[in-house]
Amino acid sequence: MTYKANYGEVPQGDIRSLNIDDIPNHDVLCAGFPCQPFSLAGVSKKNALGRATGFDDLTQGTLFFEIRKILQAKRPAAFFLENVKNLMSHDHGHTFEVISGVLQQELGYVIKAEVVDGKAWVPQHRERIFIVGFDPLQIDITAEEINIPHAPLPREHFRRRRLADVILKDVEGYTLGPGTWASLEKHKAHHEKAGNGFGYGIIRWPIGADEVTRTISARYYKDGAEILVEQPGKRPRRLTVQEAMQLQGYDPRHFVFPVTDSQAYKQIGNSVVWPAIHSSALEIARVLRERRRHG
Repeated sequence: MTYKANYGEVPQGDIRSLNIDDIPNHDVLCAGFPCQPFSLAGVSKKNALGRATGFDDLTQGTLFFEIRKILQAKRPAAFFLENVKNLMSHDHGHTFEVISGVLQQELGYVIKAEVVDGKAWVPQHRERIFIVGFDPLQIDITAEEINIPHAPLPREHFRRRRLADVILKDVEGYTLGPGTWASLEKHKAHHEKAGNGFGYGIIRWPIGADEVTRTISARYYKDGAEILVEQPGKRPRRLTVQEAMQLQGYDPRHFVFPVTDSQAYKQIGNSVVWPAIHSSALEIARVLRERRRHG
């Protein structure tokens, strides 16, 4: 519903049910995928890495396996993959070793992977791994020459919004209920006693010029624990959908969430800092224009 409302298209559906032959040829594949299902249990990493059958065993049953199949069948000139920062360390680094092995050794792409913090574009601390790859048979580039921006590009003339520009002073209808607030305070006290931190983040007035929020997640609708807003004399409140979407770079004047608040929070928390993706997309497009092999 959200995609159709903003782009006029309805996504095809479950990637696992797609017939690859129905996917049109394309220059760039963009994807995100969960890493939790990866496991090296019962498979010898030493014997598997570098062999197609081994990679099949290691990625079967994960959505990365579907990405791999599309890359293999369609051979786009470039791809952009996004994931949580912990992909690098998941399963003691074995997961990323498998992924990079598939992309480089099996499929033959030239890749670069870096952790990018979205706070350079929006007032939210959000670290994500960006993986950019190019087919060396189509694009003349080395891994060292791939540029993954860590801030807006000069040619974008991008104006970063401050947190004080996003958070509204007086909002009705988003105050935490007494039970939820009591539970969060109890949780905070437990963590304070253990020396682990506070358990929730709260925006207090006045908001500092360079202040950023914690990372918003898909579970935000449950208790708002990641990001709460101080309300003097009252319990704190959750972000509004309009405030939350701006932490990901969406402009409420041009983008809509035609769903319930709970669904909107889930979609926003699962989304990306799109201006950061946009900067990388511009660099990928530049490489496709300037480095394409001919003949």
